[in-house]
Amino acid sequence: MSTFERFLSLWVALCIVVGIALGHWLPGPAQALGGMELARVNLPVAVLVWLMIIPMLLRIDFGALGHVREHWRGLVATVGINWLVKPFSMALLGWLFIETLFRPLLPADQIESYIAGLILLAAAPCTAMVFVWSNLCRGEPHFTLTQVALNDTIMVFAFAPIVGLLLGLSSIVVPWDTLLLSVLLYIVVPVAVAQLWRRAVLRHGGEAALAGVLRRLGPLSITALLATLVLLFAFQGGRILEQPLVIALLAVPITIQVYFNAGLAYVLNRKLGVAHCVAGPSALIGASNFFELAVAAAISLFGLDSGAALATVVGVLVEVPVMLSVVRIVNSSKRWYEGA
Repeated sequence: MSTFERFLSLWVALCIVVGIALGHWLPGPAQALGGMELARVNLPVAVLVWLMIIPMLLRIDFGALGHVREHWRGLVATVGINWLVKPFSMALLGWLFIETLFRPLLPADQIESYIAGLILLAAAPCTAMVFVWSNLCRGEPHFTLTQVALNDTIMVFAFAPIVGLLLGLSSIVVPWDTLLLSVLLYIVVPVAVAQLWRRAVLRHGGEAALAGVLRRLGPLSITALLATLVLLFAFQGGRILEQPLVIALLAVPITIQVYFNAGLAYVLNRKLGVAHCVAGPSALIGASNFFELAVAAAISLFGLDSGAALATVVGVLVEVPVMLSVVRIVNSSKRWYEGA
């Protein structure tokens, strides 16, 4: 990592503080930016996501995607964690902490809603941010892209049944427009732009020109990540300051499930003999959440001021700093992973 990347946790913490302060002291501009939505997908955030992941997608040569079959064990491990473990482990953690241990400290009428929000958060694997985490741990980019595309396909069919099962509902209203638009904005458009750009650069300047473009764009991804954090926390600054104890208690099961699922995926990949450059993104994809979809689904099902919506917002609060710590663990444990 570069010096800037090594202190990324500090910059993230500062951006969270700045975002919350802006949301609290300048609510008007924050609400105006937060209201720029299409199908409950925030468009300024979508643009920043493009700036985050397009430089990373420029590195991907689609002609090499055929080699991803060599990493089929990593794909199987991540799919298993995402769809057979994570939603159910979160439901268990929600019952243990929110329903049981923390019940006396939380509003009684919101207990079930909080648990519902946690389940919504865990039932949708991360889409866009995974490219950032994979890049930071020097993950195999073709594997990351393939895994994200596979998860998005599964999510279209599995999200509603899994959430419905865990919430005890016979049917669930899924914001399909949000789901499909999110996949379009966060995957299809950036991939298309990156590949057209890559081909144009290679055609006119070859590999040397592409290396120069990637070098110049390097800082852009991290800068866009930090700007995204400022925006997200500006949108929710007031709610975070109004309920600090609730925020802290909801963060406990979310944090535990991230480390649990990341660790499980990482160890499983090692047992299966998967290369570290695949095991890293596999662990990160297995642990992170598609919080944009979770927030939209929570608002659609339970309302903007519900406990479910707040729980998914806490997922945003926890996601970046905790995932950065997972990146650090993956990078620092490479020697152990590759040992006999």
